[in-house]
Amino acid sequence: MANAAVTADPRTAEAPSLTLTRRLRARPEKVYTAWTQAAQLMQWFGPPNMKPATLNAELDVRTGGRYRISFTRDDGEYFEAGGIYREVVPNERLVFTWAWHSTPERESLVTITLKPDNDGTLMVFHHAQFFDETARDNHQRGWTSFFDKLDAFVA
Repeated sequence: MANAAVTADPRTAEAPSLTLTRRLRARPEKVYTAWTQAAQLMQWFGPPNMKPATLNAELDVRTGGRYRISFTRDDGEYFEAGGIYREVVPNERLVFTWAWHSTPERESLVTITLKPDNDGTLMVFHHAQFFDETARDNHQRGWTSFFDKLDAFVA
């Protein structure tokens, strides 16, 4: 009898995820609006190495609504992400799918929870179902830099 290789079943293996928690210097209503109004999102979203004025956002913020966000980095590389809102609770919670246009089969799930915290907001950002650890780590670096800009924008 031949030896059989043992491999993990990818359907039962847990996909990498990340959770980032931020205390923001604004009430949940202001933070929620920064996430859900395209004109506001375009003022803080994106990496620090993005070409000015290349960020575009189209948001249909309702359960089942779609969004699309795009930008171009300083080196000329174009990025576009989009998805569908799965849950929308004004000033409290957003849940949406996330996929880059270059890898639409690698859909992940973002959950943002906003809770009043003294004079500000405790934002818990959970991004789940990454394709692999490299994707998770890249997103962690990206989201961290975005949230620095969000905090400055809503303060």
